[in-house]
Amino acid sequence: MIWLRRFGSFWYDFIVGDDWRLALAVVAGLSFTALLVHAGLPAWWVLPLAVVTVLWLSLRRVAR
Repeated sequence: MIWLRRFGSFWYDFIVGDDWRLALAVVAGLSFTALLVHAGLPAWWVLPLAVVTVLWLSLRRVAR
């Protein structure tokens, strides 16, 4: 049973890492892209915009 806890801990640390906000933004960007694709709308612009926005917000937070 300890291996299951270690396995979960590894994946949590790998995906979330140091900042849960970045992981949440990635999930939100992927979800929004999936919704647009499912609706038949062009969604190529969502992830580049999300990456630039999240990077800017992250750098702004660190620079303070």
